[in-house]
Amino acid sequence: MEKPLTGHIKDDGSQLELKGYEKEGGYRAVKKVIGKIDPENVTATVKDSNLKGRGGAGFGTGMKWGFVPMGEDAITPKYLVANADEMEPGTFKDRLLMEENPHLLIEGMILSAYAIQASIGFIFIRGAYVKSVDRLEKAIHEAREKGYLGKNILKSGFDLDLYIHISVGRYMCGEETALLNALEGRRATPRFKPPYPQASGLFGNPTIVNNVETLCCVPYIMEHGAEAFKNLSYTDEGGTKLYGVSGNVKNPGTWELPLGTTMREVIEEHAGGMMNGYTFRGALPGGASTDFLVNDHMDVKLDFSTVMNVGSRLGTGTLVVLDDKTCPVGFVANLMRFFGRESCGWCTPCRDGIPFVQKTLEAMEAGKGKEGDMDVLESHVEFMGPGNTFCAFAPGAMEPLQSAMKYFGKDFKQHITDKKCAWKGNGK
Repeated sequence: MEKPLTGHIKDDGSQLELKGYEKEGGYRAVKKVIGKIDPENVTATVKDSNLKGRGGAGFGTGMKWGFVPMGEDAITPKYLVANADEMEPGTFKDRLLMEENPHLLIEGMILSAYAIQASIGFIFIRGAYVKSVDRLEKAIHEAREKGYLGKNILKSGFDLDLYIHISVGRYMCGEETALLNALEGRRATPRFKPPYPQASGLFGNPTIVNNVETLCCVPYIMEHGAEAFKNLSYTDEGGTKLYGVSGNVKNPGTWELPLGTTMREVIEEHAGGMMNGYTFRGALPGGASTDFLVNDHMDVKLDFSTVMNVGSRLGTGTLVVLDDKTCPVGFVANLMRFFGRESCGWCTPCRDGIPFVQKTLEAMEAGKGKEGDMDVLESHVEFMGPGNTFCAFAPGAMEPLQSAMKYFGKDFKQHITDKKCAWKGNGK
């Protein structure tokens, strides 16, 4: 199986440097495209490849680029931003790419910037990713020395400079307009839309924000073509996907597999199945802000449309596994602590609603649950649902809660009737 994202990564975890990357075909797409193919045709090829954003939303990448104003009258400079903040709990795929194959991201950014005619690019990365920053800085220096970055790249007339912006690592920066505010040195709160960033983004200029994994798919598409990329997938959605698994499995980690690989294959074959003595109860398929999938979904294909059809989202494609020795109420309460802390506080439902849900769940865990708590939780799920908040932060936070009550409702009710958590103090 072809692995355009990880096929050249070394087994020892060391960085693939410029010479090694070029030896494996690196920057061949840049030489093929820059100054030789019209930018609009690059966007069209990516659109035909059906590359969907790998950061969570799954929006068509080529379609997103197509909203950027082009032509002589377009506002300049334009910006390309790689979202490398990766604050989604349970997600660790982008770090693998940045640490071990940073030139792939740089090449992807060069091609993507050329498509929208952006002359400045930023890698917006969380401060905890120290190794990623060090290796990206080295790779950017190597690329600039070789003429892949800077003025008049490969004598094409196209200019691009890349900069690393180290952020404080707020989860809110997963929302692209909040990220742009943070990049401008302001509070990370979402903006009113419209205007959308493609027309008025960073400093009011046209801007595209893409996830690291998304950008890393572009070199393969431009070298081998849209059809070749689509053929890597098991579904109509193109490409491979970095799937990850965390929890009480035998072999937690991340693997590049065809998009549309089943949850059963990811967990049982690649993650080695559950650890001895543990039984699978469910999994959040795309990080913490997605709905649970359970045993009945084990053979569901993990692609964007199929997972949505069964009531969840593929998100980042990194599964957080719940086992039979972990309390679902405590599991979700822990997530609510995270979401409550990370809320930007911009709108009332999110600022006040998530901490209230957190306290309700913690009271249930402590044996202080009351009749009617389930109704209260369900009302808050609706209260913070899509369309009731300024951005998608709170609706995403409610996804694990609403699905946990759906699939593990007996566990929630038992906390109320027994006035204790069945998983505490009983040897489990």
